[in-house]
Amino acid sequence: MRISMETEPAIRIESLSKTYAGGKQALDNVSFDVPRGQIFGLLGPNGAGKSTLINILAGLVVKTAGRATVWGFDIDRNPRNAKRSIGIVPQEILFDPFFTPKEALEIQAGLYGIPKEKRQTDALLEAMRLTDKADAYARTLSGGMKRRLLVAKAMVHSPPILVLDEPTAGVDIDLRQQLWDYVRKLHAQGVTVVLTTHYLEEAEELCDRIAIINHGRLIANEPTRDLIAKAQDKEVVVTLDRDVANLPENRCFERVEQVGAQEIAITYSKDRVNAGEVLRALAEGGYGIIDVRTREPDLEDVFLSLTRADAAA
Repeated sequence: MRISMETEPAIRIESLSKTYAGGKQALDNVSFDVPRGQIFGLLGPNGAGKSTLINILAGLVVKTAGRATVWGFDIDRNPRNAKRSIGIVPQEILFDPFFTPKEALEIQAGLYGIPKEKRQTDALLEAMRLTDKADAYARTLSGGMKRRLLVAKAMVHSPPILVLDEPTAGVDIDLRQQLWDYVRKLHAQGVTVVLTTHYLEEAEELCDRIAIINHGRLIANEPTRDLIAKAQDKEVVVTLDRDVANLPENRCFERVEQVGAQEIAITYSKDRVNAGEVLRALAEGGYGIIDVRTREPDLEDVFLSLTRADAAA
């Protein structure tokens, strides 16, 4: 029985594999769904296979095996409809230096067969804060402006899915915030967003769900909160009543580091002990405690834990 379009995922990846000439396997039997209406994080170290997967969805790389659908359209059987359903902002800054931003968007819209009266060129330029550069040659734009132009080009055909491949790499904080404001606005309008990023704090803040790929294999795919909850290590930073000559030792400490003359950071596993036991161990060791602060595990902790465990397997 066919799943209704309302419940069918925005993207479905089934047993997807890609082996390049020479034997390099970029993807190894990867399967996951991107639910409609979510901001979905696709994370992994450099060379993990993220860009290969995105390029397969874009029709730029031919898969070796498996199946993929975009907005219900099989990328092999309905490639035109699949491509019309997705807008992709590449990691590399690619543009024609001899066209203005306005011309670039008009040409892109024409390639998708959008009638002139239905084009959104001016609105996209305004949304990307490029109105004052509409008639300037693209080669004169700053790096951040060029990246914003790529986002506008990806949206000329109003796709229901937007894929951002490392969109904030090398851009300043102000531009990064502007971009995320626009992404949130698109998401509020119902656009499904797929994000790859090396800034894990961005993924943690923005994404509803996160998949992690390592060495071409899927090693995690869970709601962001559930993924972060998997982190077992917690950290407590303690200010002691005297300078630290020798780092304290106790079997309930996973790791102890000195962070100041009188400050130490103790990492412990929350599935074995709690903060109270850690502090009690310090007190029993003869240390007076002046101040305590804790750090909760975050996505970076989980990411490192999972990728290291996968590499060791």
